[in-house]
Amino acid sequence: MTQATHLVERVAPSLARPGGRPVWAGGLAAAASWGAAALVTKALPNAVPYGSDDLFAILVGGGAVAFAGLAVAGPRSGRLREMLDHYGPWFIAIGVWLTLWEFSTAKTGWLPKPFFSAPTGLLHVYVSDWQRLLICVGYSLRLWALGFGLGALFGYVGGVALGWSKPFAYWGMPILKLIGPVPATAWIPVTFYFFPTTFDASVFIVALASGIPVMILTSSGVASVNRAYYDVGRNLGAGPWYLVSRIAIPSALPHTFVGLFMGLYYSFAVLVVAEMLGAKYGLGWYIQFQTNYSGYANVYATIVIMSLICAGLVKLLFVVRDRLLGWQEGFI
Repeated sequence: MTQATHLVERVAPSLARPGGRPVWAGGLAAAASWGAAALVTKALPNAVPYGSDDLFAILVGGGAVAFAGLAVAGPRSGRLREMLDHYGPWFIAIGVWLTLWEFSTAKTGWLPKPFFSAPTGLLHVYVSDWQRLLICVGYSLRLWALGFGLGALFGYVGGVALGWSKPFAYWGMPILKLIGPVPATAWIPVTFYFFPTTFDASVFIVALASGIPVMILTSSGVASVNRAYYDVGRNLGAGPWYLVSRIAIPSALPHTFVGLFMGLYYSFAVLVVAEMLGAKYGLGWYIQFQTNYSGYANVYATIVIMSLICAGLVKLLFVVRDRLLGWQEGFI
């Protein structure tokens, strides 16, 4: 027991900074994993060349240096330290993944080209085709913003009407139940007839995919409001508009945001298909174009971009939800 205690006392100072402040051990492990990715990229010969090896090695090597610096000179406590400790395992896993990915594709060819691509291959796509990708991102965001915005607007208004008005629900709910389960892409043949351009048809497909869940969840939220709130409002002289705007809509907002989250994911799922209806640019068009020529590295690079955009929009929607529903904290 005494020998073990002395051993711990000798090792402990190695994991502490000057002044007794602890080193971020996860940062050292992340630096090692990212450094391994840089070492594999530069030290081993390429079995299958993809390009941009030097730039990739510089980027992951710079990441390794940054993690090492944070491990030694980072904060001892506080919000930043808590965030580093929380995401530390992810930083380590990403470095290990990049190392294994580069080794199994570019260095050994175990995952053959063109069906698989090395991380250097994806980086080379960003370096060599960034202008066209940027144009496609702009086109896709324009299409998605119009489709999602219109779908969320009409879905929200229709959901409030369905949840509040019994006559409207009598006629509207069966139609919603009939249309809701049908995938939005199944209406593509109809859109060609009713819309003058393929862009308008694409906007409709995205709006339909995003509007249906918003309408369903909003109507459910309005219908589930405690009727006692309405009775109190009527006793105090509130009219129908006041009951809808000040009681029904605020109480249904949590359900509405669930529908918005679902609609956001659904709209991105159909975005690729919607842009295949004759679009000249867009991430979905780019994926289809590169697939026809077996440019799978470009396809994977585009998928990464779409994933990051979707994740960013989800995070933004979370921020908006927390701001709008902050008054309900501890109440619902």
